[in-house]
Parts: sequence; structure tokens; C-alpha cells
Amino acid sequence: MAGGGALIGFLLAVLGAGGSILLLPLLISGAGLPTREAVPLSLLAVTLLALANAGPYLRRRQVAPRPALLLGVPALAGSWIGGTLVKHGQVSEPIQLAVFTAAALVAAWLLSSRSRSTVGTATAAPRPGGSPLALAGQGVLVGLLTGIAGVGGGFAIVPALVLLAGLPMSLASGTSLILIATNSLVALAALGHWPTAGLPLLGPLVVGGLVGAIAGQALAPHLSDRHLRRGFAALLVGSALLTGAEALERQRSLSAADPATHAVPHQP
Repeated sequence: MAGGGALIGFLLAVLGAGGSILLLPLLISGAGLPTREAVPLSLLAVTLLALANAGPYLRRRQVAPRPALLLGVPALAGSWIGGTLVKHGQVSEPIQLAVFTAAALVAAWLLSSRSRSTVGTATAAPRPGGSPLALAGQGVLVGLLTGIAGVGGGFAIVPALVLLAGLPMSLASGTSLILIATNSLVALAALGHWPTAGLPLLGPLVVGGLVGAIAGQALAPHLSDRHLRRGFAALLVGSALLTGAEALERQRSLSAADPATHAVPHQP
């Protein structure tokens, strides 16, 4: 767990996004937690790690308030809706895992696309902001993903802030970390379920995450943004495949446990 937390903290530090999307498969496939326990534990760990990584950005004032509000307020609404749907049993465990799988694949595509262009590099010049409505719509989608799948959504927040709000990477990363933390807290509140069984894993995750964050903040200026994103995209594809296989396995288990699926039609 500590090693996984270190990787997640490192990625959050150098990218301002993305590390949290590796946490759910780590908790489900690595630690063997049920999704009901893994999702709130993931949200709790993501909140703590995002806040820890946001400190240097806040001290440098690399947070953009207006885009944060335009994207963040709709995202909070989406997080509450997604968490409430899960709380009331409207989203099954296989669907949660399938949503996560799709999100990881989209994240890999976004990162790969950006690694082939100059968009999102630390030296990219800011562009005029895009449509506030488009930014708000992206916020709602990110929030729904957070509430349903238990990820902070930074992999989608950063591209939205760069491409739609016209922010440079440094501002987008700092703003993303604040939004990740608030989004995750709202989703956790909407779920209304404290991850009691998984709490012993929180300490190693956070300690490892802090170590990874320190290393990431020290190494970030010396790392190639393009190569880092390509490597992370490959890691996301592997994570998506692993979680997709888990979703299929749990769907088969649910089908086998449902007597209705095996009922023999009555013969007249």
C-alpha cells in the first residue's frame, strides 16, 4: 500500500492530476476490498493527498479562482448526484467498475494526445478562455465520475482548464488539486458511508503518498512532460484492463447468485 501511495503522490505532484485514478484498482484488486469499501476509502485518501500537494501551488498563488468556480461548482453538484445514486443502490458494483474502466481509457487517450502536442507543457502560453458553459458541462461530468467511481477527476480537470479556460499548466495543476480535494469530500459526504474496514490501509497510503509527493516536487523540473505522460497513459491502460476484468468477474458472480437468471421456464 505504501508503494502504491508513493506512486500516486508522485504523479499528483508532477502532473497535478491522474494519480488518484490508480487508487481504486489498487484497493480492489491489490487489497481485495469490495467496491463499497474501496470507493469511500479512495475518496478519503485522494482528498488528503491532493491537499498535501496543493500547498506549494497555494504558496506560489498558482490557483485561478474564476475557472475554479466555473468548473468546480457544477462538479460539486455532479459529485453529490453521483454519490447519492450509489448510496441508494441505483448504480451496481459492476457498473461502478465499468465507469472507472471507461474513465481510465479516456484519461490515457487524453494524456497521449497531449503528449504529442505542445498543449499542457509548463512553458505553453495561456490562451483566451473558452465558453463558460462548456467548462461548467465538463465540471458536471467530472463530478458524476467522482461520485460514482471514487476518483478525483484531475485527469479531466487539467485538460479542461488548459483547453477550455486557457490556463497555463502551472495554474491548471494548482487549481485542479483544489478541485480534486473539494470534489472528493462532497462525494464522500453524499455516499454517507465511512470506510471502516479499509481504514487501516489509509495510514500507509497517506505516508507513502507524502513521500512520493516530496520526491515528485523535487524531480518535477527535471522530468520530460511528454515522456512522463506517455508512461502514465500506458499505466492507465493496464489499470483499465485489470478493472474491466474485475467488473466482468463480479457481474458473473451477481448473475450466478441471482436465482431469476437460472429459473427454468414453466412447461404447460
